This record gives sequence, C-alpha cells and structure tokens, in this order.
Amino acid sequence: MITDRASFTAKDTVRYLWTTLGLPPDALDCLHLEGEGLGLPSSYKVGHLAHASIGLSGLTAALLYTHGKEGEVPVVKVSLQHAVIEFESERFYLLNGQKAAPSWGPIAGLHATSDGYVRVHANFRNHHEGTLKLLGCQPTAGRAEVGEAISAWRAVDLETAAADNKLVIAALRTYRQWDVTPQAQAISDFPITVTKIFESSPGLPEHVQMARDKCLRGLRVLEMTRVIAGPVAGKTLAAHGADVLWITSPNLPDLPGLDRDLARGKRTAQLDLDKRGDVGRLMDLLEGADVFLQSYRPGSLVAKGLTEQDILARRKGRPLVLANLTAYGTIGPWKSRRGFDSLVQTCSGMNVSEAEHYGQGEPAKVLPCQALDHASGYFLATGIMAALYKQATDGGSYRVDVSLAGTMKYLRSLGQYPGTTGFKVDDYEQHEDIPAEYFETRDSGFGRLTALRHSVAIEGVDVGWEVMPEPLGSHKPCWQ
Repeated sequence: MITDRASFTAKDTVRYLWTTLGLPPDALDCLHLEGEGLGLPSSYKVGHLAHASIGLSGLTAALLYTHGKEGEVPVVKVSLQHAVIEFESERFYLLNGQKAAPSWGPIAGLHATSDGYVRVHANFRNHHEGTLKLLGCQPTAGRAEVGEAISAWRAVDLETAAADNKLVIAALRTYRQWDVTPQAQAISDFPITVTKIFESSPGLPEHVQMARDKCLRGLRVLEMTRVIAGPVAGKTLAAHGADVLWITSPNLPDLPGLDRDLARGKRTAQLDLDKRGDVGRLMDLLEGADVFLQSYRPGSLVAKGLTEQDILARRKGRPLVLANLTAYGTIGPWKSRRGFDSLVQTCSGMNVSEAEHYGQGEPAKVLPCQALDHASGYFLATGIMAALYKQATDGGSYRVDVSLAGTMKYLRSLGQYPGTTGFKVDDYEQHEDIPAEYFETRDSGFGRLTALRHSVAIEGVDVGWEVMPEPLGSHKPCWQ
C-alpha cells in the first residue's frame, strides 16, 4: 500500500518527518527552503526530495546546537538549486583540474533476458568477476558477450541466482509486479526508524563540547560504510563538526571516483576484521564512540562477532547510537540481500514508470541522479541527530534504521508529474553549469580538490568540512 502524499510540498515533507520523529514542532519555523521549480528532469519529485532531506538534516543539526544553550534554534537556509546539485556531488568535483572518472563497470547496466530485462551492478571487482563466472563467460568477456549469455535467462531466475551467489543483479519490474512481492509489502511506510534499545540518564557525552562554532563539535562517529548513502550520512555529520573516523578494509575494493568527494570531513583508517586483533581494535574504538554508522549487509558484522549486545556491554551503560543503512530494510525475505540505488530503482518499478512518462519507447529510464542514495544518507544523518537529541533530553541508547527501499517508497508516495512535464528542465551536465560560489578549492592527499560546498547554511554557525580526503588508511585507528 502506497500512501498518497502527492499534495505535499518539500516543507510538508520536513514537517511530517520531523513531527513523526517526535522533535519539537516550534523549531520548524526556523527552516527556510528557498527556491521553486522542478530541480532536476524527472517524472519523480527528486528536487522536492533533495530540498526536504537536506533541509531536514540541517534543521536537526541546528536543534542539537541549541541543547544546553540559551536562545532559540538558529535560522537554517537551503537553496533548492544548491540542494539538487549536491544530490549529484560525486559528478562535479575536479582533482587537479580534472573531472572525476566514471565509476560504472564495463558490463554494468541494462541487459535483455528471454522474458524481459535485468540490471547488472558490477562496479566492484568481485561483483564483475562473479557475474562473469555465473554466466559462464571468460574473464575477458565484454558487454556483448555478457549480453548474449544473459539473453538465455529468465529475469527473475537470474536475479535469484545472483543473490544466491552474493552478486547484485535485479529484474526489471513494473509497479504492479513489484507491489505483490512479499518484500514490497514488508517495507515500512516511514523512511527513518529510531528505536530506544537501552536506558540511561539524559545528557550528551562530556567530550561533545557546547561549542559556538559547529553544531556537533566533539561528537565521535565511527563509520564503516561503502559507496554513496552511508558515506553521505558520515559526510553530513562531519560538515557539522563531528570527528568522523572512516574504517575501511584492506580486503575489499574501493571506488576512488566516489571516495574523493564522499571522504571529505573524515579521517581514514583500515582494519582487517578477519584478524582477531583488528576486531579487538574496532571494539576499543566503539567503546569510545558516540555513534556507530555502518552500511554492511545485515548479518555481516554479526558474523565477525560484532553483535549489538556485545557492543553495548562493552560500554558499561554509556549511551550509543547504532545507525544502519540497508538496501531493502530490516524485515522481509530480502532483508539480507545486497543492493544498490540503481537496483532498487530497477526492481521496484521506478525505472519502468519513469520511461513511460518520458514517452520515448525505452524499456527503462534511470533517475537523473542517485537520488535514493543521497536522500537515504541525509535521512540517516537526520535519524542519528534525532537520536542524539532524544538521548540528550530523555536518555538512552538508540538504533536508527534507513533503507534505500524505504526512501524509494517515500519518493513514490509523493506522486509523479503528469506526462512529460517533469522533464521540462535541464540537468546540470558540466562543472561550468554550476554557480561558482557553490564550490570550494582545498588541498587534499590527492592534490588540489575543487568540490561542492554543503548546501545547508545555519545562521551564526560554521558549516563545512575541515578534513580533506587522504589515501585510505592514512590515519591511526584512534580518537583525537
């Protein structure tokens, strides 16, 4: 069942999410969402989603800023144009004057099957190699050979076989086909879940300074995420002053084209969780953290001995926010399935409906940006800060859950523009299409980095990143 929110404005979305999260309604008057229009070319209200999700995160940061201080919540401003461009931030950075390299793999994308289509996600080396092996292709096979092999499969059969082999391939569905699946029916109608999991006295940690310069100065965030949505959440907290320590694995491939943008604001260290000593070091870090942000497939960390109960036990009653990003949610038959933004768009009916509205006879059309990823990142950051506010006022440790599929369901609930009307706006294709004041240029561990500023402005408070990207593992796994 999809709730009809087609009459919502972006401010209505903020109000609905804010009040349902139980945050003080008086603060809503302090948010100014500036600008009007579609934002980006799509039948879906992607501009609305960008404006609302980023604005929501900024207002929650401003609310935390006022805790323990006298005075009202400061005014928060977000420009629609800046917000929609930030939803494409990984496309627009320059490193030493050069554009970012594409992150899509050579065999990724839409392929015809015997009864429809599938979308292959093979940007990581292990997924690329695994897909070729599943299809019986040679290691050197290209897109044509892969397409030929896929053409013999039924779409759902290949989707299932891929999932069983720890790969990521999605069958292209219509809304009608998706809505009858058990997973579609299991996805929550509300995109941010905040659950109290442990009781403790009200208050924020002593090392979270009541600073005047940043909203989250001193907050310790241990981040273990990959690709876009989880890193956007950590990057958002870092923009508001959090000390974000991004832990990656030396055994897993990275996507440098994304990391150069999404690593801003973070220190980076590496731990090998196949080694007992490194698991111990991670537990030591969790003992000193205020937030644990992770986007690994459900069950992956439990298999390493990192259960919620063990983490909380090590903290001996001191509160913690445990924040989780999943592809398809925490319940349902797909709860442990791997997934990415493009695959959720494909399997859920979004790509088919977008193509139908566009009216050019395509079987599928993707959104103009990774909207589910970016919105989920801002929703997760909002949920973390909402949990911290509840911790400060009511006490307790909290679990925060956001999924790409939950964000998809919310975006769908906003309705679509009729016919081709949603496409009557140009996308931002080149660096030169963007106002110069939206960029900043800083030195990084890779050279001179020109990238988008954060689109949130908070009156009297500094917003922005203090740490620039470095090669993975450049910092020690410890708190400052």
